Parts: sequence; structure tokens; C-alpha cells
Amino acid sequence: MTIAEWDERYRSRREDPSMEAPPAALVAETAARLAPGRALDLACGAGRNAIWLAAKGWKVTAVDGSQAAVDILRRRASAHSLVLSTAVADLEADEFPIEAAKWDLIVSAYYLQRGLFERIRAGVRPGGVAIVIAHTVACGEEPSAHRLRPGELRAYFSGWALLHDYEGVPRDAEHQRAVAEIAARRPEN
Repeated sequence: MTIAEWDERYRSRREDPSMEAPPAALVAETAARLAPGRALDLACGAGRNAIWLAAKGWKVTAVDGSQAAVDILRRRASAHSLVLSTAVADLEADEFPIEAAKWDLIVSAYYLQRGLFERIRAGVRPGGVAIVIAHTVACGEEPSAHRLRPGELRAYFSGWALLHDYEGVPRDAEHQRAVAEIAARRPEN
């Protein structure tokens, strides 16, 4: 989908109760075991992960290419009296610079841009954590721009301590396609 199509989708669903979805299970499980710090939520959509992280004391920056999605996120944060930073930026056009070793946690949930993985790795501070969830190919399908092949996500985080590594049926009810999930800690040195 294009950013304009995402904008239209969010505009048409801004009052939809699904915009209040809980965080991705992996985000909640992993972040609950970490001391709050600086978190970056890439392709944040309406902010289900960003809102939850901010409520748990994280200093959150949430980024999405859809202005409509970020507007929903801002309204939701305000309604919950939460403070977080937001940015509207096309990640594929590299409009949001990920500062090196700045983030205690970087989340990329249900968004696949292979070229972003190196930037995520560089952006997590030593000892920090990256959480990535992306759809995978079904049996007989070829990998595509939006679907990982089995084992591919794990390979992007080679050399990192894997806190969680899963491929299979999604644990988040709103997703139907198989996923790869990873939570990985960047080495201290």
C-alpha cells in the first residue's frame, strides 16, 4: 500500500474500536522485563505499542508515514494524558534518521523493510533491545517485499543475544498470516 492508501485507511477507521488495540504480545512481554528508557516505534500506525510503552514509563518516539495514523496516535496519547514524540516520515525514503546507539528499545511490528534492519541494529544502544515482527511466506510462496522467508529475520540479528525467536501462527488476533518474531539484545561491546 502507498502512504496515501494508508492515510485513507486510517481516516476511514479513526473511530473504529480496533484503533484501541492492545500492544503486540511480544512488545508487552519483552518491555515489561526491561527498565524503561528511550523507545523508538517504527511504522507505529495508530500507536498501540507506543501508547502502551509511554504508559509504562518509556520515553517514546513514534514514527509513521501516515499523517492520519499519527493524528490518531496523538489524540489517543492526549486522551490518556501521555507525553510522547511523534514524526511523520516515509521510512522507505529514509526521511527519519535513526541516531546511532541512542535507543534502549526499537520496535518494528508488522512492517517489513529489509533495508531498515541495519539502521535498527545501529540505533540500539549496546545492551539495548530490538523487537521485530514481520509476516513470513506461506508454504510454496516466494519471499517478497512484504514477506520474509523462514530463518531470514534471525539472520539479520546474528551475533545478538536472542531473547525471543519464533516463527509460526501470529499471537496477535488481528493478524492472520504467519509471522517471524524476534527480540534481540545488542552486545555490550
